[in-house]
Amino acid sequence: MEEEKMDENEWGYHGEGNKSLVVAHAQRCVVLRFLKFPPNRKKTSEEIFQHLQDIVDFGRNVMKEFLGENCVHCGEVVQLPLEFVKQLCLKIQSERPESRCDKDLDTLSGYAMCLPNLTRLQTYCIAEHRPILCVEIKPKCGFIPFSSSVTHEMKHKVCRYCMHQHLKVATGKWKQISKYCPLDLFSGNKQRMHFALKSLLHEAQNNLKIFKNGELIYGCGGARSPAADLRELAHQLKPFFFPSNGLAGGAQCTRAVVRELVHVITRALLSSSDKGRAGALRPGPRGPLVCEASPFSRSFHRQGKNTPERSGLPKGCLLYKTLQVQMLDLLDIEGLYPLYNRVERYLEEFPEERKVLQIDGPYDEAFYQKLLDLSTEDDGTVAFALTKVQQYRAAMTAKDCSIMIALSPCLQDTSPEQRLIVPASRARMAFSVSALDLDLKPYESIPHQHRLDAKIASYYAKTVHAKDGAVAPTRFKEREDCTLVLHKV
Repeated sequence: MEEEKMDENEWGYHGEGNKSLVVAHAQRCVVLRFLKFPPNRKKTSEEIFQHLQDIVDFGRNVMKEFLGENCVHCGEVVQLPLEFVKQLCLKIQSERPESRCDKDLDTLSGYAMCLPNLTRLQTYCIAEHRPILCVEIKPKCGFIPFSSSVTHEMKHKVCRYCMHQHLKVATGKWKQISKYCPLDLFSGNKQRMHFALKSLLHEAQNNLKIFKNGELIYGCGGARSPAADLRELAHQLKPFFFPSNGLAGGAQCTRAVVRELVHVITRALLSSSDKGRAGALRPGPRGPLVCEASPFSRSFHRQGKNTPERSGLPKGCLLYKTLQVQMLDLLDIEGLYPLYNRVERYLEEFPEERKVLQIDGPYDEAFYQKLLDLSTEDDGTVAFALTKVQQYRAAMTAKDCSIMIALSPCLQDTSPEQRLIVPASRARMAFSVSALDLDLKPYESIPHQHRLDAKIASYYAKTVHAKDGAVAPTRFKEREDCTLVLHKV
């Protein structure tokens, strides 16, 4: 970054999460990511620099190894003029959601991360006048726990996301339960994947956003109905997916555009990217391949069909590699929590060992190598406990990351060998697939995760499962033994 050329008017608000805020450059395909803090919590410039450098190191030395060179963009830590940061903070304040303003952008250290703008990024060069569409998906956890440590029986049948939906609606976070189930998206079965993506489009919540030329056009949680939002989305996307039958508008046009969008996203998600080392992970047996709460699975059972076919994900695709990292959660939080307490007791006795144990970094090759130890035989040591804790943190990162799919219409003379291509009805689409939000989850968050997990499972068992159980006796269950008694008439 050239300090003398930094002008806050060239940057605009892009978005923010719980811990950071992002601004995007108006012309160049770069963003700046700043840390956020509560007003009363101050960190030194050195601490902020180290925090940002740890994020870069974890991305470069761990997640890039797992997910592949082309899918992970680590960026770099940059130092900015303090006056520029202060003026930028004032400029974007009015655009920030009120719910996010409980924390302030760091204006004191001058440090930020400079990253490629993945809403515009393509792996290969594309003519600048070509429009770019980007779909951001937060897929969440794609498997059901297989650990024997699980005490809540429902966790062996219903995925975390589907259970959590009920608690979120009950507490007012969302208005209605989404039909999306991560296991459908991670199934590799195109029918299930299409259903999952359409469910996200109808109820995006925090799990789907769509950008057009870098601007957010869908998934911002407006007050309008999902149907109205989809009509507006179809209108915005017609330059990309104008139906081949020439429909100009109406419900048929909306359905045609959504169908095209879902088809292209699915093809991009199943495409093989560069080789990462997640394929070297072989985390034990998997749990059930379907979630009992998935509307797709339930509709199959209602129609008297067997479990929907599981096609499986191609090993080279980003979804597969992400799932492999998620499955580093070998013990579930219930089995992990006693090991976390073992590490905590050791640190209470030997606090100086925290640095030696690499709990706060450095996130280097040695840290990465420890994550590859998939043994589950507890030998009672702190070393075993720490390995499982670090694997759980990496798994939680993969469970909460985003996948960015950037799409752009191809020039007619572009040969398929030059870039990744998916066909659409009107034109071929060049695309790139990347992973975002790859910060290692904090060690200190494990007790919170343990409490939240228990809360989610208990609420689901007391409400949804209990209600289903009350209805069950009125009908025969599948494969239930019964006796037919004939009376003489």
